[in-house]
Amino acid sequence: MLEKDANSVTSSLRKANLDKRLLELFPANRQNVDHFAKYFTDAGLKELSDFLRVQQSLGTRKELQRELQERLSQDCPIKEMVLYVKEEMKRNDLQEPAVIGLLWTCIMNAVEWNKKEELVAEQALKHLKQYAPLLAVFSTQDQSELILLQKVQEYCYDNIHFMKAFQKIVVLFYKADVLSEDAILKWFKEAHLSKGKSVFLDQMKFVEWLQNAEEESETERDENQDG
Repeated sequence: MLEKDANSVTSSLRKANLDKRLLELFPANRQNVDHFAKYFTDAGLKELSDFLRVQQSLGTRKELQRELQERLSQDCPIKEMVLYVKEEMKRNDLQEPAVIGLLWTCIMNAVEWNKKEELVAEQALKHLKQYAPLLAVFSTQDQSELILLQKVQEYCYDNIHFMKAFQKIVVLFYKADVLSEDAILKWFKEAHLSKGKSVFLDQMKFVEWLQNAEEESETERDENQDG
């Protein structure tokens, strides 16, 4: 199937409002993604099965975000939220990098932020310190950490009164074991977004401290080996 044909099919499905109801084309006992994917892949229409998987993934993430927002608004214990997210990840085959950005969005949406720049940093740090243990559970991979850093950068750029809070948030996450030294250095050197990069990179005096600490530990290692 040509890519153009695949695009025209998915476009037609959207126009007919069938793009989110594809599984209903099958008998009730066969309305699952695996059966759908096999059926259309075998028929040479793999693009259609891929389209459904994307739709399902988007729907799952929207539902997860809605549920998390609800739990955050009710001050649900972090342990309960961790269990809920892990269950949803397992049930829907979601990977950690797909979840971490969603968690950040939900946590930041849970608060009515002060519009004064000098007050919002303190408010943000207090709020994020509370939920750092939740983020730490789902930032155990390099990719997850970089996605989180980029999400923080994007948020601070899009919400101008957060611009000066960026480094403080990163330091908080470093101390709370949400972000590792390696991830922060990689973000600084090559993985940052273009949005406000000069402002944020200039803010990150913390990186100099990390680099110096890294050099000192390497020197100590070398001296110990020589000794």
